[in-house]
Amino acid sequence: MKLVNFSITNYRSIIQASRLPITDSTILIGQNNEGKSNILNALAVAIACISPNVLRFLRGRMIPASTDILRLVQGNNHYEWETDYPFSLQERGSGMSIFCLEFDFDVQEIQELQEKIKQKNIKLSNNLKLEIKIDENNRINYKLFKKSRQNAWEIKSFAEKNVLEIAYFIGKRIDFTYIPAIRTSNAAINVVKSMVERELSTLEENPQYIEALNIIEQLQKPILERISDKITQPLQEFIPQIKKVEISIATEERRKALTGCQIIIDDGTPTPIERKGDGIKSLAAISLLRKNIINGKLAILALEEPESHLHPSAIHLLKNVIDELSTNHQVILTTHCPLFVDRVSIRNNILIKNNEAKVAKNITEIRDILGVRASDNLMHAKLVLIVEGEEDQITLTGLFSYFSSLLKESLENATLVIDPLHGASNLSYKISSISASLCNIHILLDNDDAGRKAFTDANAKSLIRQADCHFTNCDGMGNSEMEDCLDIKIYQGILKEEYGVIIDMPDFKNNRSKWSERMQRVYQRHGKLWNENIKREVKMKIAYAANKNPKDSLNEHKRDAIDALITALEEKLQR
Repeated sequence: MKLVNFSITNYRSIIQASRLPITDSTILIGQNNEGKSNILNALAVAIACISPNVLRFLRGRMIPASTDILRLVQGNNHYEWETDYPFSLQERGSGMSIFCLEFDFDVQEIQELQEKIKQKNIKLSNNLKLEIKIDENNRINYKLFKKSRQNAWEIKSFAEKNVLEIAYFIGKRIDFTYIPAIRTSNAAINVVKSMVERELSTLEENPQYIEALNIIEQLQKPILERISDKITQPLQEFIPQIKKVEISIATEERRKALTGCQIIIDDGTPTPIERKGDGIKSLAAISLLRKNIINGKLAILALEEPESHLHPSAIHLLKNVIDELSTNHQVILTTHCPLFVDRVSIRNNILIKNNEAKVAKNITEIRDILGVRASDNLMHAKLVLIVEGEEDQITLTGLFSYFSSLLKESLENATLVIDPLHGASNLSYKISSISASLCNIHILLDNDDAGRKAFTDANAKSLIRQADCHFTNCDGMGNSEMEDCLDIKIYQGILKEEYGVIIDMPDFKNNRSKWSERMQRVYQRHGKLWNENIKREVKMKIAYAANKNPKDSLNEHKRDAIDALITALEEKLQR
C-alpha cells in the first residue's frame, strides 16, 4: 500500500491544493507563512481521522460516519472548525474542510478488502480514494471512490459499514510520525519507547516473564490492600454510603512500568537527552526513526524543517539520514534549505505560494521561491559535472558530443555544465557552492593521491556519495589521469613538431606511473624543460586535439571509465 496523492480544500491558509503527488521523498518549499506546515498538519488530521482508535469506535457502535467523533483524535492532530476552517470563509457560518487520500494497493491487499466488504456487485480497483469532510459542527463524513475503467474516479454504492471497514483497513496499516520544527527530547524518547515496547512485547509469552509478573502482583497486593483500608475509613466519615475503596494496579500499567526508559547520550559527558541542546535533540528524533520500522505497515514521516537548530556540517549528515529513511518510509518534509531540494526528480518538489500548492515544473521555479541566485553558467543547469581542470572540460565536451546525442543536446542547452575545479583540493568548496545553486552534481577525478584524497575528504563531510563520483581508472595502472585514457596517436605529432619530443617509445608506454610523470621523464631524456606551465600547455594542446577528433581520441584498452561516466550522466539526465 502506498499513499500516492493528497488533496486539501479549505484548511487554515490552504484554500485549494489538488492531488499533491506523494512519493518516497516529497519536499514542500515556500517562504514563511505560505502554508507549508499547514499541509503537513492537514495530512496529520486526515490520517488521525482514519486511525484505528477513531474507526474502532465507529465500527463498534455501528453509528453513521457523520457522527462527531473528532474528540477521540488525541494530541496535536485534532481539528476545530473555529481555528482550522479559513477565517476568510467563516462569515458564511458554515463550510467544510475536505481532505482526500489516494492509495495504491497490491493484488493481495485488494483481495483482502474484497473479502471484507462482502458486496459482490462491487469490484475494487487497485486505486482507491478516501474523502474526509469535516463541517462547522466538527462532524466527520467519509466517502469512498474507486477508479472506473475509463480511469476516472466514481462513487460506488458502498454500504456505510463497508466504507468504515475499508477506512479501518487503511488506517491500521499506516505508521504515521509527525516531527514539528520545534523538536523536544520527547520526540526522541517516544521513538525509543515504541522500540522498547515492541521488542519487550515478545516476553509476554515467556513463562518466566509471566511468572515474574504474577510474583510482583502478589507482593504488591497486601500493600495496596492496606492503603485501601486507610483510605476507606476517613472517606466513610464524610460519605457514609461508601462501602469500600479498592486500589489496584492494572496489569497493563504494570507492564508499562517495566518498559520505561531513559536516554543517556555520552559525547564526552554522559547526559540525559533532556539536557542536551536543540541540535542533538533534533538529530536524535529524526535519526532514530531509521530503525523504527513496523513490518507490514506503510511508514509515513512528516518532518518540518529538518535543518532547524543544526550546524551546516550536521545538515549534510542529516540529508544522508533522510535519504536512507526514504527507502523504507514515505518522507514528506518542509524546508527553506536548498540542500534538501530534489534536483533529480523535479516533480518531487511542491511549491507553496499565495495559499496554494503546485508541483514544481523546473529548477528555475524552485530557485525563485527560495531566493537562490545561480551564476550565469549554472542558470539553466540540471546537472553539473565537476572535473579537475579546464583541459578535462575541453576533452570531455568533444567526447560527450560525439558519443552521446543526449549529452550533446544537454551541453548545447546548458542543462549539463562541465565545471573545472582548477585543483582537486578545491572539491569540497566547489560542491558546496554548486549545491547552493540547486544543481545536481557528478564528479570526475584523476585516479591519483590528490584525487582520492579530495573525494575521501568530501565524502567524510557527507558532501558527495560514491555513486556520484567517477575516477579516470585505467586497466593495469595504480595511478592515472585523463590523458591516460587517450590514444597517443592523436597528439604524438603535435609533441614532435612543436616540442621536438618523441613519445613512441617503450618507456612512455609502460603502465608503472601516470601520464604526467611519464611525460616528465620523456622531456628530461630529450633535454627539454618540464614544469607546471609547460605541463598545462601540453595538456591544453592535447585537449583541443581530442575535442577536434573525438572519434579516434580514446584508447580502446583504457576507455572504460569514460564510457561508464557517459552512461551515468545519461541516466541522471533522463530521470
